[in-house]
Amino acid sequence: MSGPRWRSNRFVLALVILAVLCSAGIALYLNERNTRQQTHELTLPTAGDWVELDVTAQDIDPGTGELTLYVVPVPHGTLAEGPDSAVFTRQVDVAVRSTARTDLRAAPGEVASPQPVPANLYDGTESDYPFDRYHFAVSFSATDAAGAVPVGVVFGDVDPFFFVRPAVSAAGPAAVFEGRVSRTRSTFILAWFMIAAMWALALAVLAGAEVLVRGRHGMVWPALGWMAATLFALVGMRNAAPGSPPIGSLIDYVAFFWAEGIIAASLVATVVSGSRVEHRKRAAAAPAGAAS
Repeated sequence: MSGPRWRSNRFVLALVILAVLCSAGIALYLNERNTRQQTHELTLPTAGDWVELDVTAQDIDPGTGELTLYVVPVPHGTLAEGPDSAVFTRQVDVAVRSTARTDLRAAPGEVASPQPVPANLYDGTESDYPFDRYHFAVSFSATDAAGAVPVGVVFGDVDPFFFVRPAVSAAGPAAVFEGRVSRTRSTFILAWFMIAAMWALALAVLAGAEVLVRGRHGMVWPALGWMAATLFALVGMRNAAPGSPPIGSLIDYVAFFWAEGIIAASLVATVVSGSRVEHRKRAAAAPAGAAS
């Protein structure tokens, strides 16, 4: 009875572990989704007439050191045709300063459309992947025919590979918006999994090579095919890293280069040892064949 009961308990334990892991995965997903898809009201002026700038971070490219902010001006007070209207009653010009000056214009009687604004990324190195972090700073100011118009900033983040944390925003006639950019949690999890998988596969190949060499098994072709396939499979795994990190990144020096070296050395050692064993077998069989 102990045998069937033990197998039944193991089955229940496996189901419990599976349920816990799935629940933890769903909880992590919901937490990241809710964290990244929130809208942050960074500055809301108290003046009656002001311009709300809905800013969305997209197209973050550490390779070029630039991110793109899409900005939509929304009128408030007498600048809008109604309490909940996005139609401007008079012309408002928005000046954006970061990489270069970008001028956005909201025409009277129209709803402003999203406009791309480039911003510089600084204080970060792409080769630190997946631990690379960056900062950016953008200033906004608005004017109409009467002069300066207070500016408010509402921020949202939709880039699938990066998480933007707004840091400082100053309200008034102008708004200075700063933020920090880092990789998303899912990117961290996948990068760590890839590092662990690379080392696990490399050590598995090394263990297999040690068994073949010490046991003098000769040329075991299935094992050699598995080693060669693993060698090239790691290249595809590394190239599939989210965010396409450049060669020579931290992930390469921590795992990929070492794993490829261990697998290649194990494969060569196994072939050399197996070739010697096969030659010795042929040499030992040759006199017996000649004597017969």
